[in-house]
Amino acid sequence: MLYHGMNRTQLDAAYNNLAAVPSSPKLFADWAARSARFRERHHGHLDLAYGERPRERLDLFLAGNPAAPTLAYIHGGYWQMTFQTKEVYSVLAEGAVSHGLNVAVVEYTLAPEARMDRIVGEVRHAISWLHEHLGDFGADPGGIYVAGHSAGGHLAAMTMPLSAVRGGIAISGLYDLEPIRLNYLNEKLGLDESEAQRNSPMLNFPPMAGPLIVTYGTAELPELCRQSIDYAQAWVERGLPGHLLPIDGADHFAILETLAQPDGELMQALLTLVQG
Repeated sequence: MLYHGMNRTQLDAAYNNLAAVPSSPKLFADWAARSARFRERHHGHLDLAYGERPRERLDLFLAGNPAAPTLAYIHGGYWQMTFQTKEVYSVLAEGAVSHGLNVAVVEYTLAPEARMDRIVGEVRHAISWLHEHLGDFGADPGGIYVAGHSAGGHLAAMTMPLSAVRGGIAISGLYDLEPIRLNYLNEKLGLDESEAQRNSPMLNFPPMAGPLIVTYGTAELPELCRQSIDYAQAWVERGLPGHLLPIDGADHFAILETLAQPDGELMQALLTLVQG
């Protein structure tokens, strides 16, 4: 047994979200179409370079009041799926912008071109870049919040120690990378034991941080549910502000609709977070 009583075949299945949600390709196509329509209505500031590599880019959508808080959204795709791009997820800015929040959709270099250390470093640099440059767009550099889904949930958690981050929402994330190191995903990631440890939020809690909402769908794979439950419990046990928020009936991908929709449960949780 490799991890929590699972052999390699069981471990592969335990983290295969695409297989667990057969309807996901249709959902991705729908998001891409809705994102294209959103980008037509909100031209924003697209492909802003926060680094030198081709995918070190972000799209910034400003609300009616640019000085409003800014949500930095980090997409998923297990750090390696090339069809997961910031353009697919522009639709997730729709709910936040409708409530007067700015949104930056962050992209980053994927494995195997980048190792996990590099990926985490890029996303942290994107947040630092926003902190340094939001003022150039008339926005408030002191009002940055982060959110991310799946691999992006992991990356959002890894930005929580940054002083620029006021709070965050980690959605269906991976917080212990040891099972990732031991399953099919590592063929491209190439994680070794030490790299998995230093990039596991579960093993690297900040001494202090803004509030973090750890959320997952109750219809997700059991391992994804467990990771969120364990991480949220460990977070609050260390005296850090935040809480666990299960989304009833949501699978690994449908949960994002509750952020994209203006009246969605995660959108409402974000508004509460931003309002303090």
